[in-house]
Amino acid sequence: MNMLKKILIVLAVMTVPSLAMAQTANPAPAPVTKEIAAPVVATPAAAGAVAAAPAEATAPKSMDGSLPGYTPMKPTEGIGMPKPKEIDFQEQFSDNGQYAKWINNAILLPIITIISLFVLGLLLWVIVRFNRRANPVPSKTTHNTFIEIVWTLVPVLILLGIAYPSLDLLAKQFKPAPADAVTVKVTGYQWYWGYSYPDHGGFEVVSNMLKDKGDVATGERFRTDNDGPKQLAVDNRMVVPAGVPLRIQTTAADVIHAFAVPSLWFKLDAVPGRLNEKSLTITKPGVYFGQCSELCGARHGFMPIAVEALPPEKFAAWVKAQGGQMPGEAAAAAAPAPAAATTPSSAAPAAAVTVTK
Repeated sequence: MNMLKKILIVLAVMTVPSLAMAQTANPAPAPVTKEIAAPVVATPAAAGAVAAAPAEATAPKSMDGSLPGYTPMKPTEGIGMPKPKEIDFQEQFSDNGQYAKWINNAILLPIITIISLFVLGLLLWVIVRFNRRANPVPSKTTHNTFIEIVWTLVPVLILLGIAYPSLDLLAKQFKPAPADAVTVKVTGYQWYWGYSYPDHGGFEVVSNMLKDKGDVATGERFRTDNDGPKQLAVDNRMVVPAGVPLRIQTTAADVIHAFAVPSLWFKLDAVPGRLNEKSLTITKPGVYFGQCSELCGARHGFMPIAVEALPPEKFAAWVKAQGGQMPGEAAAAAAPAPAAATTPSSAAPAAAVTVTK
């Protein structure tokens, strides 16, 4: 048995080299070659372009937000912004705002004043006429039909007088914008605004609050009096045409914001996943300031709004400076060019054919 095992082991050892020789060898890996581009010899023009690139990249940006053909409008003190010791609404520069301020000053405030004085007079009369000293034996009257009719009808008439202009204003505020209105989509972010113009090429302007000179690094843009009041001035304003109907659409990218400009009587929530819409017409060119009016996070108080209303021709120049185009220009560019008319003299002569027999 041991002898048989030894013979089998010897045979196995003898067959191993033959199996190794019969196995096909693996192919050697192909050499990895790296292509080396030929050296480029810079021509004088190319060398100039290369040298100019760093200078262009490091060129300082405009310190006042101006663009080719556009210079930001300087705000007017006390217009479109809050004033010190102001107790009334800001001066209004939209039709709805003027109507709302008239309702407040001509209807609500007089009614409130008359009712307050009347109630104060009744209290003083009761104190003087019906105190214990002047009236030791109090009256036991429980009903007075005339007084009950008066204090029922008078409040009804007052509420009707308030209801009509209030409902009229509400209807005006929800009146949809006309078909030719300029559309501006306002998007609220934490914590800045974005204004896109779908009718003018779809470009977007990002607006952040400007800091004062001492709060920025060297070379950065800072707020000046030409930009607006402190914590209301922005680096890029929402620019719109004055005297033209606007379609303001609001939404948000993160949490609920509110786009509010008091001097335009405009306030509209910006809700994520929803597109709210409201019409607005600014009656006079100018700069109008507002703020986010919905608690939206830690920097809620640093989301100012600056709306710059320009004459239509200046608004068109601003759109071009932003790389956009006016709707009429887009339609003209999309229209096919008229085919060139051909005349007999300009037509190519027909090829002559010679027939031989």
